[in-house]
Formats: sequence, structure tokens, C-alpha cells
Amino acid sequence: MRELSIGQYIPGDSFVHKLDPRTKIIITFVFMIVIFVINNFYGYIFPVIFILIAALFSKISLKYMIKGLRPLLFIIFLTFILNLFMIKGRILYEIGPFDITYEGLYQAVFMALRLIFLIVGTSLLTLTTSPIMLTDGIEYLLKPFKRIGVPAHELAMMMTIALRFIPTLLEETDKIMKAQMARGADFQSGNLINRAKSLVPILVPLFVSAFRRADELAMAMESRCYRGGENRTRMKELKMTNKDFIALCATAVMTAGCIASRFL
Repeated sequence: MRELSIGQYIPGDSFVHKLDPRTKIIITFVFMIVIFVINNFYGYIFPVIFILIAALFSKISLKYMIKGLRPLLFIIFLTFILNLFMIKGRILYEIGPFDITYEGLYQAVFMALRLIFLIVGTSLLTLTTSPIMLTDGIEYLLKPFKRIGVPAHELAMMMTIALRFIPTLLEETDKIMKAQMARGADFQSGNLINRAKSLVPILVPLFVSAFRRADELAMAMESRCYRGGENRTRMKELKMTNKDFIALCATAVMTAGCIASRFL
């Protein structure tokens, strides 16, 4: 659980780390949209190249990012199985009442790859962007919505805190599980219902710990006279450079390639 890469931040001085947070947020959203635009395996060539180049320029090991998939393997596997058995077509193999079809196998692999690319691609945003910069970037992008009463700063702050709480809560869960196992708790044996019941001793202290951490965070922000985004100054003003335009151009090339792949 501690291997989940989403929500983690690795300090660095790489090309990707130095990009404006607004650029990285825009690229991430475009990447997510492009992944859903692709409708064949040829289109995945462009996201693969894009991720490899981004990993190279961010100086973050691709192995580390792939390792972050482990906690989500169940979701990926479940998606694969559902698509494998639920789609009708030309039968390749029969397993009792279930049929494995060519169309089902194609769709299962396609959707599993889509999930993997989404997780690995979006994790680069949090791995290379500090919480403060991420908040400033989201707030700036939400500024146009202030005219219709959207609290841009508060929304940006909540989203950033939620992202950063993911690894903290996962680490807390791991500690509670080890403490309960040391007291004789068994989370592995028994049927699905018994295993679900055994999670109750984890969920209760986890919720208590989460509320305690939230209260401590609120107290810390109040003690520093935090009053939202009004009249708030920044130590570093956001400014786009040539690096941001290079990154946006690379994203445009990837997007064009993915759209072109639809016509192959």
C-alpha cells in the first residue's frame, strides 16, 4: 500500500520539476482525454513514447512508477476479467458457462493498458510538483470561474490536501494493520465476508486518526493566520518559460499522433 505513487512528491531539479505547475496540470488533463480518444493499439505507441521521455527528463525511475501500480493491480485485473468474459463474439475458448472471445480478449487487454497508462501518466504530476505549487496552479486555472462565485483558492487547497493525504492515510493503514496482526488479527484466512468483518478493527482507528490529523492541520493553518486566498501573497510567482512551450508542443504532437491513429 505504501508503494502507491499517486499523491507522493519527489523533490528534484529536473526539466519536468522546473515546469510551471499550470503547464503540468494542462498536460495531465490533455493526456487523460487523449487516452480515451485512442481506439486501437497503434495509438498507444504515442503515450508510451511520451511517458518514457517524461520519465527520462524528470529523472524519476520508470521502475518506481510501475511499482506504484501494485496496490491497484486488483482493479486492473477485475477490469480485465469483466471485459474478457462479458463481451460476445468469436469464441476462442470455453471455460464452463463462460466463453473467451476474440473481441473480449482484445477489449480486456485494451482497457487494462488504458488504466495502466492513466495511472502512470497522472502520477507524474504529483511526483514532480510540490503541494504549494500544485495549489497555486489549480487556483490560477480556476480563476475564470470566480466570476460565477466559484471559490477557486478553497477548491484548489482542498484538492491538494486530498491528494497529499492519500500516502499519509495508506502509511497509517499499514501501521494499524501491523499493530493488529501483532495482537493476533488475521486478515488473510476465511471467506470474503469474514475477511471484510476483520477490516473493522482497521477502519475505526483509521477514521479516528484521519479526523485527528485533519483537526491538527486546521489548527496549524489557523495558528499561521490562514484566511483563504484573499490578499494572499506568494513567495514564488508563476511564470511560464521556453521549457513550458516545448512541453506543450510535445503534448500537441502526441495528441495529433493519437488522433491520427484513429484513422489507421
